[in-house]
Amino acid sequence: MQRLFCIQVLCLFSTVVVAAEAPKDASVPVWDGKESIPDYAKRAGLPPTLTLDLGGGTKLELVLIPAGNFVMGSPDGEAQGGDKGKEPQHKVKLTRPFYLAKFELTQAQYERVIGANPSKTKGPELPVTNVSWADAAAFCQKLSEQQKRTVRLPTEAEWEYACRAGTRTAYYTGDTEADLAKAGWYGKNSESKLHPVGQKEPNAWGVYDMHGNVRELCADFLAPLTGDEATDPQGPDKGETHVVKGGAFTGVANVCRAAGRRPVENLGMTGFRVAVTAEKPR
Repeated sequence: MQRLFCIQVLCLFSTVVVAAEAPKDASVPVWDGKESIPDYAKRAGLPPTLTLDLGGGTKLELVLIPAGNFVMGSPDGEAQGGDKGKEPQHKVKLTRPFYLAKFELTQAQYERVIGANPSKTKGPELPVTNVSWADAAAFCQKLSEQQKRTVRLPTEAEWEYACRAGTRTAYYTGDTEADLAKAGWYGKNSESKLHPVGQKEPNAWGVYDMHGNVRELCADFLAPLTGDEATDPQGPDKGETHVVKGGAFTGVANVCRAAGRRPVENLGMTGFRVAVTAEKPR
């Protein structure tokens, strides 16, 4: 069933679409767990990549994320400290493919669309930071209007599925901190600073920086996971805060795991990446 998350943003907007739309084609194929994204894209009749022209020479690159099934959450023994028991494993089915930004949204991209840069540490290729969920929603709204297609925040399930890219380890590079260091900037290797996007290893689907640098906002309100099987989950209709995923340049390894989830806290380490609803070429 279609469901939209809406938010009033200082009376500047009325409705901001940030969740996925209902599928228009029930025959969309499911990823077989082995094929490459170009092969899946060919079978689905979709381009394997998408580039949005933001103007002024600034572009936003996205990659196709296939429809598919995965196990969300963490196995016993993976989560540490206060995260133990809060990420029950459960099967999730995502019935529609979508495009996800290859990189965390940069300051250059945000400024091109919004006309301002709220980040305290400046750099055009650094992730935009110091943005609230409302700021991210407003960005998606404005870019949707400019591009004449739905640009939104990914749901928590979409984010974790895209991060894992078929893996079941703590990080898409493996289970150890040495594996994390290959994939992301976190407390032990970042020198306590942000880094330009795309400097670490991407996952198998060509997505970068999902295990560190900045925590990434999701569409969902934060709520306990039930552990029940779910199809296209989008979280509750309301709540006090939203989910952030992926850890940050100041974070410990445990927080940077694919299954890790947090409420929105320090905006200085918070950014986002966008998703775009997949549409077959006419």
